[in-house]
Amino acid sequence: MLNDTLANILSMITNYGKIGRKNCIVRPASKVVINVLNILKEEGYLNNYRIVEQSRGGLIDISLTGFINKCNVIKPRFSVKKNEFERFEKRFLLAKDFGILIVSTPKGLMTHHKAKELGTGGRLLAYCY
Repeated sequence: MLNDTLANILSMITNYGKIGRKNCIVRPASKVVINVLNILKEEGYLNNYRIVEQSRGGLIDISLTGFINKCNVIKPRFSVKKNEFERFEKRFLLAKDFGILIVSTPKGLMTHHKAKELGTGGRLLAYCY
């Protein structure tokens, strides 16, 4: 039984990247997962993904680039103000400006770089480097 679909999908992406596979098929497809995959694709961590509709949730076929060292969710989902991102960068990322934090803001899901630029806070969802 899946308790956290985003955590399961990100751990599968990390594991498939470590063993050298180029494709990863995950399920189920949800709006949050698709938005996180869009962010990872924009940042260059994924080549592409394709949603395959099924009767139960659907599948996502992900094409990996091989540039992901670690990708995981952040539990508990910490609240972050617009000037507190540096503290969480030190905690979850290896170095400053190395990797991304994915943040859920009132303006949608985005990276912490874009959230700093827009001057908004939110809740931390995941990190990737």
